[in-house]
Amino acid sequence: MNKDMKYEEALRRLEEIVDRMENDELDVDTLGSQLKEAQQLIKLCRDRLTKTDEEIKKLLEQD
Repeated sequence: MNKDMKYEEALRRLEEIVDRMENDELDVDTLGSQLKEAQQLIKLCRDRLTKTDEEIKKLLEQD
């Protein structure tokens, strides 16, 4: 997974993985790696949202 990945791109990839899991499209061999990737994508998205939230708060405090 690329840490420079944009939030929207990470979210789209996460949705793809979830859809495949819900539709039983993943075999046992790939399920573990897809779950690990999903966890990394969730962390990336959470970190980006937190960072953006902090930046917005700082901007609003300046006014």
